[in-house]
Amino acid sequence: MQIDSVNVLVRAHYMPLFSRLGAYDRALLDRVSIERPRRFFEYWGHEASLLPVDCHALLRWRMERALRGEGIWRQLEPFATERRGEADALLARIAAEGALAASDLAGAVARKGMWVWSEAKHALEWLFWAGLVAATHRRGSFERVYDLPERVLPRAILDAPTPSPVDAQRELLARAALALGVATSGDLRDYYRIPASDVALPLAQLVEEGTISPVQVRGWRQQAYLHRDAVAGRRIGGSALLSPFDPLIWRRERTERLFDFRYRLEIYTPAHKREHGYYVLPFLLDDAIVARADLKADRKSGCLVVQQASIESAAPRDTIDALRTELQLMADWLGLPSLSAAPLDALHGAVS
Repeated sequence: MQIDSVNVLVRAHYMPLFSRLGAYDRALLDRVSIERPRRFFEYWGHEASLLPVDCHALLRWRMERALRGEGIWRQLEPFATERRGEADALLARIAAEGALAASDLAGAVARKGMWVWSEAKHALEWLFWAGLVAATHRRGSFERVYDLPERVLPRAILDAPTPSPVDAQRELLARAALALGVATSGDLRDYYRIPASDVALPLAQLVEEGTISPVQVRGWRQQAYLHRDAVAGRRIGGSALLSPFDPLIWRRERTERLFDFRYRLEIYTPAHKREHGYYVLPFLLDDAIVARADLKADRKSGCLVVQQASIESAAPRDTIDALRTELQLMADWLGLPSLSAAPLDALHGAVS
């Protein structure tokens, strides 16, 4: 489950479970993400993600590359080379004093803006990417707290053998194929962000061993692969609001191929240039994405606000009612007593 700091509605990692299960106690996810022995850990999966601990060994190739200054953000690269001593000093401090966050360090406050990091934060992030520290929890305004891996992860996980990069990437691709059912090679590698240059060999091995089979999908130009355990449903029913970071839609190319639905997150688009809104959730109804809504949790007034909404041209007649029902379920789940959905009323006449 991808983690994201935006909280205009609800943190991203809480949403996929709501989309699939309905209302649930978010405190349960908080507990299982930090309980001991750890069953989940935070690391770079798709993006920053909450992952099962058995993925740790499968992602050590990424940690080893980061240790060499490869495959990481440009601002972090110096800590693998000429500024390694600064990172090692931070690591020694964590070892001696215990878990800390960037805000615990003198002079570590960023100058301005949420994306302007301090030098200490950059060093900590390089240590995290290289696997030299692990995230123990998040605190306050969603700030990551770092500690030594042996104080966070189960000993059995840390002692597990490290597979070769090809073996690890083959297993990650297999997991992606099982999750996606049918997918292109680009879809498969994007699931764990495996570099394109690393995909050909493990993908060929998966085909050879019969884990996936090459197939053609009507309407797709690209070669696709079907997982041997994928089963097509006889009937697809249900409804769900989808986070912008939901695994079903996070690869926008695949979303367009599957649903003929173009979706872009407009958070970083200037307000006057946004087409659909700031934090827009697509609405899945049965086997189609039929609408989208720009949502905001106004916690001060206790209201879930629909700031903007639109429907697709082929949306069925019951789309607005189904969307309103789902929005009310979300408001109840978030503990918001009221729902402000005036934009939905204007859409009634647009549904054929």
